[in-house]
Amino acid sequence: MKHHIEFDINLRKNPYKGVYIALEGIDGSGKTTQVNRLVKYFEKKGKFVVQVREPRKEGLIGDIVSQVLTGKIKMSSIALQYLFSTDRVLNHEEVIIPALKSGKVVISDRCFWSAIVYGILDRVKGRYNFENADFLLIAHSILSMYHRFIVPDYTFYLKIFLATAVDRISGKDDFKEIYDDREKLKQLIVGYDWLAKKFSNEITVVDGDRSVEEVEGAIIKSLKLPK
Repeated sequence: MKHHIEFDINLRKNPYKGVYIALEGIDGSGKTTQVNRLVKYFEKKGKFVVQVREPRKEGLIGDIVSQVLTGKIKMSSIALQYLFSTDRVLNHEEVIIPALKSGKVVISDRCFWSAIVYGILDRVKGRYNFENADFLLIAHSILSMYHRFIVPDYTFYLKIFLATAVDRISGKDDFKEIYDDREKLKQLIVGYDWLAKKFSNEITVVDGDRSVEEVEGAIIKSLKLPK
């Protein structure tokens, strides 16, 4: 039996004096590099900066997530997404909200937007089906549960070509994660492109195939912050 369900979701805006900035994109897109550069940029301006990442690598939940992502622990993709959510709740309660309340600049390597791109991909078994994507957002609570999280003031999606991602990941000296294969990366690019289009008022697309300096310049140019 089919049931039609339709409703609007109000994303929770930042009510505090601090600024919340997030970098999004597939692995190899340069998020971590740009987060580090933004931290230095704001510190040079005399700002108090808090650098975070999602999922976190430390703590009870973060440790489990890290082991699942690196293949050391086997877990269903849906269970993993719930772990991501748990870690995100703790990250907001323990770090992000207190920092924003005190007026600091929070710069995050990923945020809740990742849950939509990766969550849908996991639930459609590795290939997006845009005919039922909106249904999945509701039926599986991928987005509806996130009204409780503060949406970043600025979210930058670093868009890169698949070949760029594969090349950068193949050169990593540390561990590879379960999402770091060519077909998944290809689908994740499709997912991020769809997300950026659907939420164009919230997400700014930046060409991540340019030089590190050019990408940083494009991000900083898009920031409209009080001096």
